[in-house]
This record gives sequence, structure tokens and C-alpha cells, in this order.
Amino acid sequence: MITAGIDYGAGNTKTVIMKDGCIMGRGKVPTGFDQEKAATDSWEAALKRAGLREKEVERICATGSGQEAFKKAGTLIDHIKALAKGARYFFPSARTVADVGAEEGRALKVDEQGEVVDFVVNERCAAGAGTFIEAMARALEVGLEEMGPLALESGEKIPMNAQCVIFAESEVVGLIHAKAQKADISKAIHDAMAGRIVSMIRRVGVQEDMVLMGGVGRNSALVEALKRELNLDAIYIPDEPEFGAAAGAALIAAEEA
Repeated sequence: MITAGIDYGAGNTKTVIMKDGCIMGRGKVPTGFDQEKAATDSWEAALKRAGLREKEVERICATGSGQEAFKKAGTLIDHIKALAKGARYFFPSARTVADVGAEEGRALKVDEQGEVVDFVVNERCAAGAGTFIEAMARALEVGLEEMGPLALESGEKIPMNAQCVIFAESEVVGLIHAKAQKADISKAIHDAMAGRIVSMIRRVGVQEDMVLMGGVGRNSALVEALKRELNLDAIYIPDEPEFGAAAGAALIAAEEA
């Protein structure tokens, strides 16, 4: 059976197409203001990569903040359920799952059968989400892709409050004026963001094995900071971490056929 999952994120809309549980194609486009167009563009990109025609996809499941925008979706699914399903697809032993997107963070705990037993969502403060790193990169006047490698160059520990993006930006400006090294400031930024994410994770309880999904999973400095904060030797991350919920939605589409 060929199914698709579409995940509407604040930053990007992602599509995953699967055949019998194997990923055939992925598509990702900026969500922007037109959610329906973002879904259509993501869907068409995934079809192209999969080498399929639309009529060959038997079921489509949508999740995320704009899930109702794609009229072709036959099923709408809760984002937490999609994340849990996606995490267990990539790592069957997953028990704790964190998903950090552009504007939100989520943490959930699953049991041995993969059922969600607890979850929390941080949607009130961007200090624990991807836009925090973007804002801090602008304050440091470096490219977003430079932030992680820059932080890994530092061995210093500089405290940062980071309760709010605005206040954190003021702290960064103060550190720049105090002649702190950019590498040390970048590490402080990553440590502060990790602290916010970890506080959310601890609310559901940390159980190994832990899986991190969302675009920040590509940031090696943040991953290292999370491991230090959680005292974990390993955090498991899919090769394409931002597609976790979309993959989960595609799997659920197949189960509900």
C-alpha cells in the first residue's frame, strides 16, 4: 500500500510518501502564509522524488497546525500521536521523544507498545525552539549554519538567562560589548536553549532510549548540550529529523486503511 503523511509546521511543511512501510519520497517547503499552497508544493515535490503519480497514492493523512488546509487528506491526526509513531518507526526502542520545531517544542513519553502515556508542549516561548537560534545568529552577525560549529569550538561556560528571546538578545549584545568571543557566546546560547528543552523533557520523565526530532536535530552543538544536561551518552536522531511526524502520519494512514 502507498500512503502519504503531511506535517504542517510553523516553519516548513513536510510530506513523506511510503510504500509498505518504506519511505519512497520526501518533500519540504517553507509554510509561509498560504498553508494550502505549501502543502500542495510539498506533496508534489514528494511525488516527484518518489517517481509516482498522484492517483497511485491510496491514502493521505495530515497532521500539524494547518492540517485541514490540504483537502486531499482523508485523515487528520493529532501531532503527538504522529510524532510517537514516527519516532518508533525510526527507533523501535524509543521511550522519550523530543520534537523541536521553529516555534514550538514538544516532549512525550511512550510505553513499550509505543502508546503515548504523557506529553507536554512549549508554545509560549521561542527560547526553546528553532527561531531562538535564528534570532541569536542575527545578533551575533553570523550565518545560522555557523552557530553549531562555532559553539563546538568553545570550552567556556557563560551563564545566560534566556527566559525570553528579547532578553536573551540583550544579553548577547552585552556579551559582545564585553568582548566575549563569538564561540563562547554561541555555546552559551546553545546551553541556554538546551536548558529550556530539558526542563520540558523532565516534565514527562527521561527514559532511555531518547529520540530527538525536528530541524534542530541537525545542530550538533545543541545535541551535545542536551546530552550534557540530561547526562545521556546518546540521543537518537533520524537522518532527516524534520520528517518524523510526516512519516508517522503516513504510517497511521496505512494502519487506518
